[in-house]
Amino acid sequence: MSIQSTGLGDGEPLAVSPRYAAFLLDCGITRLYELINSGELASYKDGAARKIVLASIHDYVARKLAQAA
Repeated sequence: MSIQSTGLGDGEPLAVSPRYAAFLLDCGITRLYELINSGELASYKDGAARKIVLASIHDYVARKLAQAA
């Protein structure tokens, strides 16, 4: 079975845990959930676990950089 390229980089996950997403963004869990609830980050539930779509983290950072420019 092969997985199609997402353009995110080889071996990079498609979704990450809230703890890891907070680590990547260097923010707290409360701030992370504020970003999710405001629609800034895309997430979904997988059973009891919340997953944050990594592409939405990349998009969020790109928007912030564009705003700062």
